[in-house]
Amino acid sequence: MAKQMDYATLREVFTRFQAIEPEPKGELEHTNAFTLVVAVALSAQATDAGVNKATRGLFAVADTPEKMLALGEEGVIEHIKTIGLYRNKAKNVIKLSRILVEQYGGEVPNSRAALESLPGVGRKTANVVLSMWWKHPAQAVDTHIFRVGNRTGICPGKDVVAVERAIEDNVPVDFQTHAHHWLILHGRYTCVARKPKCNACVIRDLCQFEDKTT
Repeated sequence: MAKQMDYATLREVFTRFQAIEPEPKGELEHTNAFTLVVAVALSAQATDAGVNKATRGLFAVADTPEKMLALGEEGVIEHIKTIGLYRNKAKNVIKLSRILVEQYGGEVPNSRAALESLPGVGRKTANVVLSMWWKHPAQAVDTHIFRVGNRTGICPGKDVVAVERAIEDNVPVDFQTHAHHWLILHGRYTCVARKPKCNACVIRDLCQFEDKTT
């Protein structure tokens, strides 16, 4: 695990990320808060591209909790059966849709605790929704961010909660809203797991990774 970067270095890191991608966007397709919740829940152990392919047809017919309930579990399965764990995910989509209708008037709540109470929605999913839809500076730590954070020293931590806290405590506040998007994109396309593309990395000189590729 790398040592936590100091403030000045972190500011330079995120200044460079911002220069490349001023307004980073999540890659999951959605049209409202509900379809975002469903898409993120479906993305567990699946690729964003695979989820998008499945949800285009699903959201065309069911973009609200009420329509999803009308479609039913078997109807959801027909659309998402190309995604891993699709049966369990379909069950959760129907359950969370019912809760949204019965307890929240069909609206997606915008508190972390309420979101985490929905079936199939964990802390990471809740943070993604809070960040992407409500622009709340919530840090959704996935495998990419965990790897990048510990490898570079941007936000080291022994588990996802520690990494999440390291971002919140150390990254300058003016970069907090987009921090997790920049880190995900960096981990997905540059600081990859097996052979990081250090030669193409904009923060190579600031990164603490000892085994940089040449």
